[in-house]
Amino acid sequence: HDHSHDHGHDHSHEHDADADTGLQDSLFSQVDSERAWCLNESEPNAIKAVFKPWHQRLDTTLVCQSDADEELLIHVPFTSMVKLKSLFIWGGSGEAAPRTLRVFANRDDLDFDNVGDAEPTQTLELIDNTSQPPEYPVRTAKFGSTRSLTLHVPDNYGAEQTSVYYLAFRGEWTELSETPVISVYELKPNAADHKTPNENLSHHSIS
Repeated sequence: HDHSHDHGHDHSHEHDADADTGLQDSLFSQVDSERAWCLNESEPNAIKAVFKPWHQRLDTTLVCQSDADEELLIHVPFTSMVKLKSLFIWGGSGEAAPRTLRVFANRDDLDFDNVGDAEPTQTLELIDNTSQPPEYPVRTAKFGSTRSLTLHVPDNYGAEQTSVYYLAFRGEWTELSETPVISVYELKPNAADHKTPNENLSHHSIS
């Protein structure tokens, strides 16, 4: 497979060397945005719009904003196995920008009831008053086999609501091979076939 097929589309835009590097290592195509979710967002599914291609990173018309208070809990699944190198998160240059980011790798069980007591894989102190999305390197050794990220934003720089305009990730990825799983199921088709009708009948009778 050619892993570079999504790269290079935006080179007609003027980027500096760092920007081009960010584009080259972008995990944009690996974010499963349809399965991403956010708790305490003011508009349902708004989080899905902040996974933008690099050339749209400054677009502030699409935003995920917190609702009841400044906290956000964002879950980002990937379609491949990711080795995360850095991330970008940007909430503009005002007081609504996120201040702290607690990053969890491969934790699908977090909500506001338990995230406060959970130990993050890494905590990032975010900078404010930025006109561009800053890049935050992560400890790659701790994010070497990442299927999903959960991002907890507990606070911002003084506003009642937190805004996120842009969220992106850099790193390497490898395709998840489905062949072994398929072959396992193919080895046991009869057992599955015999069980399924009975199971379906029992379910129907209960309902």
